[in-house]
Amino acid sequence: MAARVGFEPTGLAPGAFQERCLKPLGHLAAAEHTSDIGRFPGIVRCVIRAPFADRALADGHLIDLRAVDKDYVTDAGPFRALKSVSLQVDAGEFIAVVGRSGSGKSTLMNMITGIDRPTSGSVVIGGTNLSALSESRVAQWRGRTVGVIFQFFQLLPTLTVIENVMLPMDFASLWTPRERQQRAMHLLELVGLADQAKKLPMSTSGGQQQRAAIARSLANDPPLIVADEPTGNLDSVTAEEVFTLFRRLVDEGRTIVMVTHDHDLAARTRRTVHMVDGEILDGTLVDGAVGGTPPEVVAPA
Repeated sequence: MAARVGFEPTGLAPGAFQERCLKPLGHLAAAEHTSDIGRFPGIVRCVIRAPFADRALADGHLIDLRAVDKDYVTDAGPFRALKSVSLQVDAGEFIAVVGRSGSGKSTLMNMITGIDRPTSGSVVIGGTNLSALSESRVAQWRGRTVGVIFQFFQLLPTLTVIENVMLPMDFASLWTPRERQQRAMHLLELVGLADQAKKLPMSTSGGQQQRAAIARSLANDPPLIVADEPTGNLDSVTAEEVFTLFRRLVDEGRTIVMVTHDHDLAARTRRTVHMVDGEILDGTLVDGAVGGTPPEVVAPA
């Protein structure tokens, strides 16, 4: 299924959430309302090419990282968090990224979501070369293309569950207030939270808050979902429910990159990317798991 283009950021790295995710983006693009996507009317379907794309997805790679290095200056001296990382992920694929703390997983996610920029190498997502964009353009690109899900949910405590889901739509100004509420309720129905819509996040369980965060990440129909330890704070039953929902989203054509320490869940995705000391060791294809045709993974020499 062809990649779809969404519009609004649903979350960013801890500490950057308030500054970037909740930044009004204004009218980003004309969009066509349709009612033929699943059973949830009002979802936006746009052109396949992502905003500011300089090439089409002719090769099928929604994510294309080539020889990416990322250096930081610390009190202890220079530190290379990513070392010549190359990774290709096809549209409609479900992959897991695993590795110990400090292996570079979060830095890799920051490259894919445009939160951080590489020191060298190229990052092309949905046909868009992120290195060629200004910070404001990256924010607009992120808003249309990526939904981010966090281990600690990042729901605003003073807003109700449905208001949290509506927030990305409010800032993108893509729908009327009535349409936003209807769409948010559709998404809450999708994740089984319609009966929690009017509650504040703290009045719901951890599993319910994570499902609300998933609904929020879908607010503007992004083709790419990046989930950072989405089951890390959940019990095994709730974690299984979240994983089942991810499988449904992949079946509907979305691409999901999931960082996890849960090797059992990772083994059930189409491919597991192992990171050690800032390098990708391999990208294992798991026969029979969810996802599309195995894409190329270039391991460092």
